[in-house]
Amino acid sequence: MFFRRSTRQPAPQQVQGEQAVSASTSMPALELESVSVFTELPEGGHRRILKDVSLQFTAKRTAVLGLNGSGKSTLLGLFNGLTHPDEGIVRVNGVDTLETPSRGSMGARGHSQGAFEGVGMLFAQPEAQLIMPTVAEDIDLSLRRAATVEGSALSGEQRLERIRELLRERGLEHLENQSVFTLSGGEKQLVALTSVLAARPQILLLDEPTTLLDLRNRARLLKHLESLDQMLVLSTHDLDLAASCDEAVIIHDGHMLAQGDAAQLVQQYRTWCAEGFPNEGATEGLDSAGGAHGR
Repeated sequence: MFFRRSTRQPAPQQVQGEQAVSASTSMPALELESVSVFTELPEGGHRRILKDVSLQFTAKRTAVLGLNGSGKSTLLGLFNGLTHPDEGIVRVNGVDTLETPSRGSMGARGHSQGAFEGVGMLFAQPEAQLIMPTVAEDIDLSLRRAATVEGSALSGEQRLERIRELLRERGLEHLENQSVFTLSGGEKQLVALTSVLAARPQILLLDEPTTLLDLRNRARLLKHLESLDQMLVLSTHDLDLAASCDEAVIIHDGHMLAQGDAAQLVQQYRTWCAEGFPNEGATEGLDSAGGAHGR
């Protein structure tokens, strides 16, 4: 089971050096403008994880491709506040994320004003986000958080009804009172997805969602993802899944090498994996303290 690709032809993309320039004229839901992210080195100085990346996400489903350590997870984290840019601008639905209060801060009417509130994220390891003892309690936590953000309130009975509805939609109703610690890997991923969707995000980020799943649970997860109306951006090593998306982005050594039609870029990625990436072996990005790329 893979995504049915949109009949809309994606805007053509041109690769210019290490940056891909989008020809799309619609307002991007997610956008990076000259973004770099650094990490400190134990011996002093720092290394750039992402390097002057500019891109726009407008397609319904976009795959982010790259080798381990290329910067894929860091890139996704910029759009939900897990990662902060050291240089450049991150925009979510046109809003500069550094010019608005962070997730959970309260505005004048008590509403959360964070730029990331319409963004949900599913991690490769669902244990990282299943934090309540039982399935129902974990989904209930998401419902209560969503109610706080929206300035609304549901009674305990109403939340329980909604929890059961969400579980039925994914064939998980038998897990309602089960401990999250006793779930199988596939069940954990589907419960984590259900908890994320309980908050009704407009955009869903997925960090290698099929990596730890067997074939059956992979098919179950993709079936549920296919049914969603949300915009999806997923990092993956699953090239068949990536090719079924509308668009793809290739990240290598923190640089964006290309953005465009998913099927075409998957083929390009296969070629680069076999024959070498552009400028592979370059050592830029390793900077000493106080160097040219200092914070």
